[in-house]
Parts: sequence; structure tokens; C-alpha cells
Amino acid sequence: MLKVGVFGTGHLGKFHLNNWKEIEGVKLVGFYEPVEQTAKEVIEKYGLKRYTDADKFIDACDAVDIVAPTNHHFYLCEKAIRKGKHVFVEKPLAHTIDEGRLLVNMAREANIKMQVGHVERFNPAFLALKNTRLNPMFIEVHRLAQFNPRGTEVSVILDLMIHDIDIILNIVDSDVKNILASGVAVMTDTPDIANVRIEFNNGCVANLTSSRISMKKMRKMRMFQKDSYIGIDFLEKKTEVIKLKQAEDANAFCFDIETPNGKKTIAVANPVVKDSNAIKLELEAFVDSIINNKPTVVSEIDGFLAMEVAHQIIEKISHNRNLS
Repeated sequence: MLKVGVFGTGHLGKFHLNNWKEIEGVKLVGFYEPVEQTAKEVIEKYGLKRYTDADKFIDACDAVDIVAPTNHHFYLCEKAIRKGKHVFVEKPLAHTIDEGRLLVNMAREANIKMQVGHVERFNPAFLALKNTRLNPMFIEVHRLAQFNPRGTEVSVILDLMIHDIDIILNIVDSDVKNILASGVAVMTDTPDIANVRIEFNNGCVANLTSSRISMKKMRKMRMFQKDSYIGIDFLEKKTEVIKLKQAEDANAFCFDIETPNGKKTIAVANPVVKDSNAIKLELEAFVDSIINNKPTVVSEIDGFLAMEVAHQIIEKISHNRNLS
């Protein structure tokens, strides 16, 4: 039985608690929560033991789940890694690049399993594409949210856009060549809306827009590649693939169009999107990597690379604002 403890039981932390209680082979030993009222609510609802000493809490666990604010990630991860414990930490990996780099090195030296909570990797709409060849040359993303004070200790880049940065870095098999970015701080002291263009060495271009001051919610990604278009709606859990008809497209809706190169048959398919819980899937994957000694799906290196690009974007925006 894998003994797991949760650091931070606020809004997202409670979702983690709910899911940990349903995962086989796991014993939830308790939680660490500095806010008295929140801790009281967790004790009453879940009947779990509250720890107030971080070291004693980590000692009682085989693995820790860190759902604390970003500025606490490094301190808690470092403590756990030094004690040889496996670590699941919410995105972003750390507060600064230097902290992230140290955690990557520490995790490797300690030979522990570390997973970063980029939950969109487990979104059923994205998972529905696991058998689809992805080699995009142009990507367009819109991730819009209504304003919520929760999470505003970081910019919209680290709060929202980092989800899409991680997905794109996972899909595009090339290094980043150049980044162009602009952003505006509206409700907070950091950018609340941003538009970014990421250019890769292989010619792929990704255009990302993220906002946390929108009137409506949207989480869509569109990918264009040779002979096909792929659309992912992370919010509505829908996926669409449109391409020139191939032999395997027997179940797709097809129609003909006239092009300068003659008649083409277009196939429109909607891959099956399974009804699943992304948070539970990512936590189960973390457990599986520990139990079966497998690489984590979203490693500390993945988390660092997404964080590194995010900080480059923040620097670009800051530079542009200083020039204006």
C-alpha cells in the first residue's frame, strides 16, 4: 500500500483528496494545511489526520502531492526529495527558473519519481488523439477564463497558458527558435491577457492567446499539418480530425471538393472521447510509475521545459512594456 500525503487542501487540493480516496493501492495518511478554517473543514469532511510539522508529515509518506501555492513548491519539493520521497507537484514546477533547475537535478540524483501536474495531458479530448499522427506546422490556441482571484499570485502565462505550452512542446518535435509576446496587466500586477507567437526550428509556428478576464470560457487548440486539420476542445471534451480521405477513414463522413489540383475527397472524423476524470488519471499514472518503476508521463524535465518557455514569454512581455 502506497502511503500518500497532500500538501495544500484549498480548492484544487480538495479535488485531489477526493480522487486519492478512490485510487486502489493508496493509503491517504493525512494532509498539511496552514489555514485553520480550511484544515477544520477537511477534518470534518474527510476524517483525515492533520499534520502541522512538514518534516514529520513527509516522514509518514512514501509519496507527497504538493498542491500548495507556487512560491512554496521548491521548499516542499526539496524537503521531500532529500528524504527520498516520490513527488507529485502541481504546475508550474517552481517559482523561478533556478529553483526548477535545482529540482530537476535533485530528482535525478535521488532517483525518485517526480510528476508535474499538467492535467491537460490527461484531458480525454487530447487522449482521443493517441492514435493520430501529429506533426503540426501551425497551431492556434485560445484559453480564456473569467476572472477569479484564485491563482493570481502568478501571471496568466504561468496560470493558464503553461497548459498549452506543455502540450505544444510535447507535440512539436523541435527546439524553440524564437518567441514574440505581448501582454497587458488589467486586474492584477502581472499580465492578465497575453498573445504569444512561438517559432520552432522545424518551421512550426504556434500562436497562443490566454486571458483570465474574459466574459466566456474557452479552451481550444487547432492544429494544421500536411493534408489535415485537428481541432481539440479541452472544455467541451470534443475532438475533430479533417483530412484528405485515406483507406482507414471508412467510418468518417466524406465529401468532395474541387481544388486547383482536381477533385479531392475530404474525410471528417470525430475520434471517440471517453468520459474520464483527468485529475484521477494523472494521479493514477503517478502511482503506476512508482509501483512499476516506469517514467512519469509528465516528468520534472517536461515541467521545467514548459516553465522555461513560460518565463521567456514573461521576460519578452516585460521588455516590451519597458520600451513603451
